[in-house]
Amino acid sequence: MSAVEKAAQSTALPAIGKAYGGGFVTGITRDQVTGNRYLNITASAKHELAGTWGECGAKIEGADSFTNSRANTEAMASAGSELAKQVLGLEIGGFTDWAIPARDVQELQYRHFKPTTEQNWAGRRDGDNPHSEPVGLLYSEEDPKQTVHEAFQAGGTEAFRDTWYWSSSQRSAFNAFYVGFVDGYQDHYGKGLELRVRPVRSELLID
Repeated sequence: MSAVEKAAQSTALPAIGKAYGGGFVTGITRDQVTGNRYLNITASAKHELAGTWGECGAKIEGADSFTNSRANTEAMASAGSELAKQVLGLEIGGFTDWAIPARDVQELQYRHFKPTTEQNWAGRRDGDNPHSEPVGLLYSEEDPKQTVHEAFQAGGTEAFRDTWYWSSSQRSAFNAFYVGFVDGYQDHYGKGLELRVRPVRSELLID
């Protein structure tokens, strides 16, 4: 069990991987501006979408957060992103506050739901997550291991595909952050590339 999983359990929150809130509990982050704690929830695999992030060369105001998935996605949609509009239009389990995960929310998706037994990419700052609770450390080749949650293991009903997934966090006018669910490689790429998205929603936690 990881440190984040222990933290969630110690505060009587639903455990990582538990079906909850229209999806599956993914972990806790603190908003980088307000410091508020949020429980993040990942949608089922059947709600994945694919598309381009947005217009390459257009800097979008309000889409730079590493923690606020919803604000990023709303900014993307306002700027014309069809992918963001699709995610904002989702209703899953009675919830309508879905978003494209911000970078540090998406990192928890890989950390806790890594589908494969492949070695992790550990050459740069992959896995560094100052906003997760507790703080996420750099990946090693062996850590994180394949998820213990069987539905998210390769071939399972909820498994992430062996490909790249967009975050909603913008890097520049030309690039946005993504994660490769092959090995946890975190980087940024041209907004015009078509990648997948696994939506998330977040619930405010009261300290």
